[in-house]
Amino acid sequence: MGLGDKVKLAVALKHELGKPDAPTVVASGRGSFAERIIERAVEHDIPVHKDDHLAFMLSKVSVPSAIPTELFEAVARVLAFIYRVNGKL
Repeated sequence: MGLGDKVKLAVALKHELGKPDAPTVVASGRGSFAERIIERAVEHDIPVHKDDHLAFMLSKVSVPSAIPTELFEAVARVLAFIYRVNGKL
């Protein structure tokens, strides 16, 4: 792997609209495991959002754990976008 090569990273979150609980990191992986997380999401019609920086920060969260408060705003923006696209907001 060269200096410019990036390892694929994926993080899966679980959140129920209308519930006060923080989103939970339910899966996290690199390389081929990240690819499998993305494949599973696509297979189950779960929206996939690309944000390398947020994925990197969320990849440091233990599975399964709620997202840290310092990432609430960034995750809320992603979830709001997904809910709007799906017509749930």
